[in-house]
Amino acid sequence: MKSSSTGGLVYSTDGGRMCPECRRPMAECLCKGGAKVPPAGDGVVRVSRQTKGRGGKSVTLVKGLALDPIALAALGKQLRTACGSGGTAKDGVIEIQGDHCDRVVDTLKQHGHSAKRAGG
Repeated sequence: MKSSSTGGLVYSTDGGRMCPECRRPMAECLCKGGAKVPPAGDGVVRVSRQTKGRGGKSVTLVKGLALDPIALAALGKQLRTACGSGGTAKDGVIEIQGDHCDRVVDTLKQHGHSAKRAGG
């Protein structure tokens, strides 16, 4: 077995996927619990539409949610289902394909978030 320049494990089928930070199996990862702190916002969720860098296709962005990554992904799933569209949740931002700003604001208000439109 050959090791890398950092002295870590290069490949192993023993533990499955390995965490790049703590070099433990993903199920026993030590850094996933405390390392990712949700962004502290002002309590207002901002919903906007963006087309930059997307080949002219519009995307609805939801920013300002003070949720942990797991809750953010779950809320993103609910919003995508409500809009009947695809999307993702990454870096504290939920992206939903298409222009669904009004529907997203209504859905967020139903879930108890203080949401408003941002941008044009």
